[in-house]
Amino acid sequence: MLARLEASVNMDSPSADKALSDRMADWYTGQFKEITGGTVVRVPNEVYGDRLLCEVGQGDKQILLLGHFDTVWPQGEASRRPFHIGNGRAYGPGVYDMKAGLMQAMFAIKALQESGRFPADKKIVLLLNSDEELGSPTSRAFIEEQARKSAVSFVLEPPMEPSGALKTARKGSGRFKLAVQGVSAHAGVNPEKGVSAIQELACQIQRLHALTDPAVGTTVNVGVVKGGIGSNVVAEHAEGEIDIRVATAEEARRIESALGGLVPVLPQARLQLTGRMMRPPMERTERTAALFALARQIACAEFGVELEETHTGGVSDGNFTAAVGTPTLDGLGARGDYAHSPDEYVRIDEIPFRTALLAELIARC
Repeated sequence: MLARLEASVNMDSPSADKALSDRMADWYTGQFKEITGGTVVRVPNEVYGDRLLCEVGQGDKQILLLGHFDTVWPQGEASRRPFHIGNGRAYGPGVYDMKAGLMQAMFAIKALQESGRFPADKKIVLLLNSDEELGSPTSRAFIEEQARKSAVSFVLEPPMEPSGALKTARKGSGRFKLAVQGVSAHAGVNPEKGVSAIQELACQIQRLHALTDPAVGTTVNVGVVKGGIGSNVVAEHAEGEIDIRVATAEEARRIESALGGLVPVLPQARLQLTGRMMRPPMERTERTAALFALARQIACAEFGVELEETHTGGVSDGNFTAAVGTPTLDGLGARGDYAHSPDEYVRIDEIPFRTALLAELIARC
């Protein structure tokens, strides 16, 4: 496993580089066939890397394993800091998010095959996405289609540290931009003839942040602001970039309605809102809770490990599978830390347990 993990980490696969992502897809295609003997359907993507649908088994009950091979790291990062091991940890770009998780998925299938416990009534589908780090703009419909065919979805994103907790809920996310058009004027000679887009945006930011409701897990944050051309000019244009996080579909609808209802405060100012909700919330349901209870029972009885569950404001492709009604358990990937950081690593001692846990979940769910 570590030898294959090393090979994968030492291959750059940035989300926006189709050529490198397609090369990575070629590599995973060969690995899946060699490790599991299964088949791989390559799904063309004109913009980003091709997606892979890796299948094994002939049963009627489909189990979806969900992961991505794209990373946030640019071309050349693997050469600058290649895979290496130290103090029981494996390091390298994308090792934690989430190439170790993909190896665990393949070897979980192999473990079931070699132990004679591969479930005859199931077909296992490992979906490898290529643009997750960008919000899965071209892959959402594809993921949702496979989720609707599946009895459950197991997501190979890393767990929550420091406890290694599985994720049974995630907030949904949205990204919007509010552009304000004002009227320029000389700030010293005739300011009364101007309409400050910056002043208007400041008023709108107050309205936007007032939509935050910590009691229900909703946050609205204007994180980037731009505007104006000089301190002596009444600003003609300004814009703010807005991040939305919601725990429920109901809250998503409330925020979208409020954003759509924004009106100018200053006379002659004009507003233009663009953007959308990128991912729906992954809400904790009774079926998701039952899935976690099974994982917890397996971990305790078979391995003497006390599993915890948690929710997070971060998003994954598991948001899509849960939103179409498929029971989804997230955070089944490799333990480690520092995702999207040069210090990212995985704990080697945890890889066998997390692999075996996934195998048992597949067998018993």
